[in-house]
Parts: sequence; structure tokens; C-alpha cells
Amino acid sequence: MVTTPRFWAQDLLHFWFRALSPQARFANDPAIDAAIADRFAPLLGPIAAQPLTELAKDRDTLRAAVLLFDQVPRNAFRDSAQAFAYDDLALALTRVALHRGWDRGLDRDARQFLLMPLMHSEDRVVQRESVARFTALGSSYIRSFAVAHARMVWRFGRFPHRNAVLGRVSSAAEKRAVAAGNHW
Repeated sequence: MVTTPRFWAQDLLHFWFRALSPQARFANDPAIDAAIADRFAPLLGPIAAQPLTELAKDRDTLRAAVLLFDQVPRNAFRDSAQAFAYDDLALALTRVALHRGWDRGLDRDARQFLLMPLMHSEDRVVQRESVARFTALGSSYIRSFAVAHARMVWRFGRFPHRNAVLGRVSSAAEKRAVAAGNHW
């Protein structure tokens, strides 16, 4: 069932932060992926077509849009190029939120997901900011993921585990990094 545009943001925020457990949000589980795909993937095109100003009209709509464009594709289109198709839009929305100070006052969980597009960026400068912002959350566990992501981008200029689905040729060093478990 497609959520009506009027309530899509509240529906997604409720689903992500209340219906899904913290473990489920990061699980590689076909049932969770299917539930997210069925419920939210149909919104990607219509919501992406809206002006950025509409998506950034209030903090909760913007937070939901970041989740929609950063997390939903990673679940709905796992192991395909589509999983990363909305990364630039998610990052742009995160930038708006940070510029407006809308990360302040959120609990750690909500801030973490608002910041995720930074961690998912293949830009070295953005990765430096990612590590700083995730460090500021005060969790060494969360910081360790930001650092691991940043190290891949600092070393290779990209995430090697994405190469196959994005049609990029991997170097021998990138293949070794992926074989060593450096993928998320």
C-alpha cells in the first residue's frame, strides 16, 4: 500500500523509529527489505520530484526525506545500483538540516540517521566531516563505523564493495579490502 503524500513523512518516521528495532534497521533480512520496499519504495520517485524547499519545509519532513532517500533504497534495492541512486539528494537534505541546526535537540538515534548520508558519501572531504559529526554523538561504537567507512574512501576514493553493482572495475587492493569484510 502506498502511503498518501500527506502522511508519508509521519508514517516513515514511525515505522523506522518505532516499528523497527535498532537491530532490524541494520539487518540484511529479506523480509525486512521486502516490507520496506513494498511500503516505501513507491514513494521515491514522486517525493524526489518535489522541490527541495518542499522537502525541507519542517524538520520532520526533512528527516523523513533523508531516511527515504538514504535508507529505503539500501533496503529496497539491496545489491543493485539503485541502492545508491538517491545518495546525492539525501546528502543535500542532510546539509540543509545541518545548516538550519535541525540536528540539535534530536536524540542520538535520530541524529545518527540524519547524518548517515555523510557516512555513505564517496567524497573524502565529506568523510572527514562524517567522522567529526559521528564522534560528537558520543558513542565509540557508532564512531567506529564512521571511521571504517572513511578509511575506505580515504584509501580508494570510493567504496569498493559498490564496484560490481555500479559497473566499476576493482583494483586488486580493492578486491582484497572487500574480501577482508570491508563492506556494509
